Amino acid sequence: MWNTADIYDAHHQILQVCALQFRSFGRHAFFSGKAETLRTFEDHTPVLNLLSEAGNQRVLVVDASGSLRIGVMGDRLAEIGVANGWAGVVINGAIRDSVGIAGLAIGVKALGTTARRGWQQTTGERGPTVSFGDVTIESGDWVYADVDAVLVSPRQLDLSSIPGVRE
Repeated sequence: MWNTADIYDAHHQILQVCALQFRSFGRHAFFSGKAETLRTFEDHTPVLNLLSEAGNQRVLVVDASGSLRIGVMGDRLAEIGVANGWAGVVINGAIRDSVGIAGLAIGVKALGTTARRGWQQTTGERGPTVSFGDVTIESGDWVYADVDAVLVSPRQLDLSSIPGVRE
């Protein structure tokens, strides 16, 4: 196992640390993978479309403009992500159905929760450079997340030099 504090100490020269205070959801408290970015506002449809694709242990990074009004992912979408091999989801916004997500084998970081869902479908924007919480993330960057933080790296890190790490 690893933690973001030890990763930061070993690789601080190249890492960005997200300043947002995310809440953790899902059974996987620690997750990492290559980022796939998405921009949507108060609509879960673009999240559903991406999670329906093969995840290949990637991390979906959703910029929902920090909206806490509408959840852009719930337990059914998270289940689809698990079935398709996504390692985790980081959402600059809200989720819904957090109790259902808690039992799923996926890592989820979001700003908060709500009961509300969106009813207007949009296409969203897949693959944009997204910025929030003092970080800028591009598709292809690497995300490392645990209960304490979300780190962004321009490449996959060698964690074997960190004492006590088991990948």
